[in-house]
Amino acid sequence: QVQLVESGGGLVQAGGSLRLSCAASGGIFRFSTMGWYRQASGKQRELVATITSSGSTNYGDSVKGRFTISRDNAENTVYLQMNSLNPEDTAVYYCNAQGILLVKFEVWGQGTQVAVFS
Repeated sequence: QVQLVESGGGLVQAGGSLRLSCAASGGIFRFSTMGWYRQASGKQRELVATITSSGSTNYGDSVKGRFTISRDNAENTVYLQMNSLNPEDTAVYYCNAQGILLVKFEVWGQGTQVAVFS
């Protein structure tokens, strides 16, 4: 059973930075495309960033140039470095793992709250 555990959320002033981490257990990390998604209150969940098993990245338009996703396959961990945060970045951030290993799989973490105040 795969589990994803996020950490690193919190309260930060606008213009500041936070680094989120997502630790994966269950042995599928190196086969997975890992991603970060977020959901603000009253809004739909949206893509923040993804990184494939080979390291290719993709970012949502609202975070391009400010956020960086990376992964450490030896530590089974994916990171999201968030810089130049603004109040519109306030949301619950969810880690996601998906891929195909005999069958298609997708797993979500429990989420971590990020709140940015001006």
